[in-house]
Amino acid sequence: MFRRTTGVLLAIVLGFAPAASAQPRPITLEEAVGLAKRNALQVIQARGQARTSAAGVRAAYAAFLPNVTLTASATRWFVSGGRTRGANDTLPSDPWSSDAGFGANVDIFTGGQRFFALRQARATQWAAEVNETAQQYDAALAAKQEFFNVLAARESQGAAAAQLEQAEQQRKTAIARTQARVATRSDSLRAEIQYRTAQLAVTDARNALESANASLTRVVASQEPVTAAPVDSLEHPGLALDDASLRQLAENGPAVRQAKAGLDAAKAAQRGAWTDYLPSLAASYSRTGSGTGDAPVLAGDNFGYSGALRFSASLPLFNQWQREERITQARVAQENAEAGLRDTRLAAVETLTRQLGAFRSAEERVVSQAASVAAAEEDLRVQQQRYAVGGSTILDVLTSQTQLNEARSDLIRARYDQRVAKAQLEALVGREL
Repeated sequence: MFRRTTGVLLAIVLGFAPAASAQPRPITLEEAVGLAKRNALQVIQARGQARTSAAGVRAAYAAFLPNVTLTASATRWFVSGGRTRGANDTLPSDPWSSDAGFGANVDIFTGGQRFFALRQARATQWAAEVNETAQQYDAALAAKQEFFNVLAARESQGAAAAQLEQAEQQRKTAIARTQARVATRSDSLRAEIQYRTAQLAVTDARNALESANASLTRVVASQEPVTAAPVDSLEHPGLALDDASLRQLAENGPAVRQAKAGLDAAKAAQRGAWTDYLPSLAASYSRTGSGTGDAPVLAGDNFGYSGALRFSASLPLFNQWQREERITQARVAQENAEAGLRDTRLAAVETLTRQLGAFRSAEERVVSQAASVAAAEEDLRVQQQRYAVGGSTILDVLTSQTQLNEARSDLIRARYDQRVAKAQLEALVGREL
């Protein structure tokens, strides 16, 4: 009875438990890139920074508008016993006293500081927008790398399956020749070792594919497991532009544009620092009213009004060298921004040169390794036929099989490197190639 109850409970638990080996949903490369651009953490943070900088621009425009304030208050006096609290402190006969007011003030002239602040806010907004674009391409690069990693893992799985099939065939041949006494037992043992090694390769390839799928799922921030669609093989990912065009794009890529925006903001801040030496002019207007009554009111015949219009001007003569400190800091920040822009542009050209070299090298390796795989397959076929008729040894067959496995692995790596090098070039120039 206990075993039956335990079995029923276990069945119920397993029935309600989620499937641990759910099949991942295939997605295309475009879908993976789109999900990464929308869901990546760095993209969300950059998008929030862009929204904050846009609010800063609106605030910079609003600095030209006056500040407006409305005030209102009501006070209830309580009378108990006598009508006075002291010899000269008489309580009013009306229990309520009310006050209402309106005020506005505006800075007429601040030495141009608001104009430079607006320019700096615009530059900051532009830098934030460029940074959002750069983060989107970085997220796309990460998604492409994981996508290509899945493709490579899947190709490795296919290569491991072919290796196992060949090892099993060779194992059967070696056993048959050993039983026919035309080969030694060492041949069958070596074939058995090769067969077991191929089995482990299949297991490792399956684990690598599952890990690659998990990494792709995380990069695209999907709530369900995903994998790369088999149709996106990208056998020949070429470049649509020549080297000169790529250099021009790299010199004006997202990183360079962001550095330019930072330099513009630093220049605006440096010019705005000199406004502390100029006078400022402000104006303000206020109108208030007050009255008493049996109830709180904000207007009426018993209300008395008064107003004031005020103009003020100020010229700072000395403020403990704070202006000079601010100017020095702004000048240093501008020099740093200029050096940063120069270094960013040079780094973009350096990265372009390195990635172009990696892409060309991988492209040649793909062609070379494809030919090597074809030659290794033919060599293995010949060695297997010769071994079947006693024309070669088991070592010759195993050597050919090892060479074929290495050639397949090198071809998969070359394809992966070519795809990733192209994705890195696209992230550098900020456009699809």
